[in-house]
Amino acid sequence: MWWIKSYARRHRLGIVLFGVYGIIFWIVMWLYRMPIEAVGYAVALCAAFGMVLFLVDSLRYRKKIEHLGWQLGAVKNGVEHFPNPEDEQERLYQELLEASRQERLEQVAKLMKEKKDVTDYFTLWTHQIKTPIAAMGLLLQQQVLGEEEQYHHKRQIQNELFRIEQYVEMVMQYLRLMDSINDFVLREYQLDDIIRQALRKYAPMFIRKNLTLAYEPVDVKVATDEKWMVFVLEQLLSNAIKYTASGVIRVYMQGGCLVVEDTGIGILPEDLPRVFDKGYTGYNGRSDKKASGIGLYLVKEILGRLGHKIFAESESGKGTRMKVLF
Repeated sequence: MWWIKSYARRHRLGIVLFGVYGIIFWIVMWLYRMPIEAVGYAVALCAAFGMVLFLVDSLRYRKKIEHLGWQLGAVKNGVEHFPNPEDEQERLYQELLEASRQERLEQVAKLMKEKKDVTDYFTLWTHQIKTPIAAMGLLLQQQVLGEEEQYHHKRQIQNELFRIEQYVEMVMQYLRLMDSINDFVLREYQLDDIIRQALRKYAPMFIRKNLTLAYEPVDVKVATDEKWMVFVLEQLLSNAIKYTASGVIRVYMQGGCLVVEDTGIGILPEDLPRVFDKGYTGYNGRSDKKASGIGLYLVKEILGRLGHKIFAESESGKGTRMKVLF
């Protein structure tokens, strides 16, 4: 009989009011000197009718409770279905629960996607970083005799070490970007100071590939995050160097945009709209066999969170221009 107690607690106000109305009814009839038998008969009929309604409604309540209990178990199997609402309050509660369920499913799907993205990236990153590590191992096993050979040998090791540092830095920034914590601190900076930090880091790469750097100081102040902006410029310079066998890489300001321009192999027209998509490497990336499709995706995500924009212009075989709009 547990459901009767539960039903009584849920409808205690109505039960109390029913009792109060019965007492009022009895008092009024008594004041009008109605025969006690008639009063008692009327009260007894009301009480009997009330008890019948109470039992019928409590049985219906029990059936509903049992159905909801079954639904609680069905939630785990994804076959839940709410009973028909009896009033506006129940309908709103059901809508609230359904909205909460949909939000939970969306959050779970989002977390699963993020987990898959991280797993896929680390799988790719592991294969990427194996290459320079293996190359360094082979270089260290080689016997170098001449001074010129030693110099060349050292530069090769430095080059592979630089690649490892690049991969490690990229994965650290990727994890920070995927984190929900906001790591951005916006301040006003001289853009030239940020550009020079990136250029200094990649100066050895310019020398090793015999590339010319044409840098025109921009003398512009921008509101940005220094650490993240340096990483963005490093990624743009890295791509420019990677896909430029010979020629010039220019860094200059044009029409309010910071431009990083190279004279490399360029990007095919069909690849250009998707170069910032996550994991998309395009024809050049597939030919290179080492591209991850993460660098430019991170660049666009970072710039978007900083309130900046990036545009790519390219002509296959003639070079690429990456324009950052502050």
